[in-house]
Amino acid sequence: MDDRARITLACLDLAGTSVADGGVVEKAFAEALATQGVVPGTGAYTGSMTRVREARGQSKLAVFRQIFSDDDRARAANHAFECAYDSVIDRVGLTPIPGAEAAMDKLADAGVRVCLMTGFGRATLGRVIDTLGWWKRADLLICPDDAGGRGRPYPDMILTAALRLQVEDVRHIAVCGDTANDILSGHRAGASIVAGVLTGAHDRTRLEQAGATHVLENVTDLPDVIFRTTAAIPAPR
Repeated sequence: MDDRARITLACLDLAGTSVADGGVVEKAFAEALATQGVVPGTGAYTGSMTRVREARGQSKLAVFRQIFSDDDRARAANHAFECAYDSVIDRVGLTPIPGAEAAMDKLADAGVRVCLMTGFGRATLGRVIDTLGWWKRADLLICPDDAGGRGRPYPDMILTAALRLQVEDVRHIAVCGDTANDILSGHRAGASIVAGVLTGAHDRTRLEQAGATHVLENVTDLPDVIFRTTAAIPAPR
């Protein structure tokens, strides 16, 4: 098999892909908007939440900057989002997508390195990983802060992961996420496999329109896609 098609790195999104969302992200956005006077029942709220749903997968700060022209308000809303999300974690915890941990283990056992990436800020990312006990689950954790502040749909987070893990060719990368922005960032980074999953924000149509190479019921199907279509190159762990 052509070495250019072999996968050595899998970049997996967190909320909605590896971790069950259950509407928590949207609820945290709604609470954050309320701190800025944008409340349900208003045109501003409807427009803002439409923007939130369209922009799922992007840096949360970037989403608030699209909603508020004042950067101070955007940063304040982003801080409120992080507090709201942390509060939910404290109350009800977090649950992995069923089979997600086993899927990551299958990839690791085959020599495929795993990077977990997110549009959350670094502090929220740390809280999520702490809650799940996933510090040793992945080879790398990436958020927009680690890539110069640019999250999806830019390719920066994926390319940062490729550099840090010394990937020889971007075609050796597989990307998996639940939003159109995950798919766009994967294509822009040059990944060979850019898979969408149906456990999160966007439906099959949105994922296909964004250019998903595969649309999967959930992340547990990703190892089979990788093993069926490529031969994984063993990588030291």
